[in-house]
Amino acid sequence: MMDTAPLRDAYRALLDAAATVAGSRGTTRVPPPGEWDADQILAHVSIVNAVTAAAASRVASGVNTTYDNRIALDTWTIGRVIALAGGNAGLRDRIRLQADALCALGGPALSDAELDTPVPTLLLSNGEVLVDQPVPLRDLITGLAEVELPGHTEQLLALLPDGP
Repeated sequence: MMDTAPLRDAYRALLDAAATVAGSRGTTRVPPPGEWDADQILAHVSIVNAVTAAAASRVASGVNTTYDNRIALDTWTIGRVIALAGGNAGLRDRIRLQADALCALGGPALSDAELDTPVPTLLLSNGEVLVDQPVPLRDLITGLAEVELPGHTEQLLALLPDGP
């Protein structure tokens, strides 16, 4: 069984940063051109969570799956997710619930064999291909805790007037 404490901690840090930014509306920095505002960051994370949960669920059901983050980078989709979630508070609630689901899937719900299943993966960031090869499902989940969530936590905190 995978230790999901680091994943839970990464979600907690992200949600704390998001709440801090939401509480300072009107005083947050305007993101640099090409960067996202707080709602867009949270929508992106929500989509990444959904893609990760879908891949984990497909592995658990014995179905072949792939992992592709391009939909989480699409501006129209990001805007639609913001609207469907009802804005910042809805996005934070959604991410909190997705965190619970992903921690359950990464923890007791999936066996080590399932977590070690190689998943054909395509990961892009800023127009650059970061990964284009099979990645164990376990690494996709731990990648959230180690890279994805901390990176977006920093992005959120950078929107604060006294941010990093």
